Amino acid sequence: MALYIKSFEFASPLNEADFIANQLRTCYSGYYPFRIFPEKELKKIEFSPITIFYGGNGSGKSTVLNLIAESAKITRHSPFSGGAFFGDYLKFCKKQSSKIPENSQILTSDDVFDYLINIRCLNNGIDKRRLELFDEFTGKKYSGFRLKSMNDYDEFKEVCDAKRNSQSQFVKKRLMKNVDMFSNGESALKFFADRITSDALYLLDEPENSLSLPLQFELKKYITDSARFFGCQFIIASHSPIFLSIPGAKIYDLDSKPVSEKNWTELPNVRLYFDFFMEHKSEFEE
Repeated sequence: MALYIKSFEFASPLNEADFIANQLRTCYSGYYPFRIFPEKELKKIEFSPITIFYGGNGSGKSTVLNLIAESAKITRHSPFSGGAFFGDYLKFCKKQSSKIPENSQILTSDDVFDYLINIRCLNNGIDKRRLELFDEFTGKKYSGFRLKSMNDYDEFKEVCDAKRNSQSQFVKKRLMKNVDMFSNGESALKFFADRITSDALYLLDEPENSLSLPLQFELKKYITDSARFFGCQFIIASHSPIFLSIPGAKIYDLDSKPVSEKNWTELPNVRLYFDFFMEHKSEFEE
């Protein structure tokens, strides 16, 4: 199984203290991403073919993904600005890796959202053109048309063609089908399936967003198979029990102090689900 990035080491507390002490600028309200990881005692991460960062909002899991992505210089689909000190922090980080494949990518929730919006906008344009074609078929454009010269021949052929076909046949010949033939969740799944190919490193930031539970299970299998059979390495930020349960995944709990490796069944979010269903167990057995 592929392992393009083997480890990532964060800035040491001494590095951070020295850097901040030497700053004369006072116009910034903070030093992000400095001061995030020392209190978590997070110094170094060792990766496996599938590594998952678990944690709530503000835990730093997306920050870790972005540090890795910028360090590895992998492809982004949405603009990224880590703030005034992101590049300074990155200079103190170290990674152990082999050559990162060129088709490696970071795929974020913003990327999926932009993809869905683009499909919606494209379909709105297609739907507008469909209405125009309906008007053309019913005669609003062609009513009273007369062939006056050979310059009108192409339009004359369209009129004849329209009369030979039903309305649906007329529109189909002139209009591409809607791009989005799926729900938002199915389109989101297609977004990942189209971009995750073989032999590459993929960083996924909360892939569960926009995916129903059945679709999360489908993406989980796709990720597992891609890592096992197709030379892919995945680094994922997620709090979904579905992805956390990927067999063999190495999980870092960024809510714990110090940050530590955990089994997925030990994570607080998963335990809440377990306790909830156990509390209602009798209702399932009725």
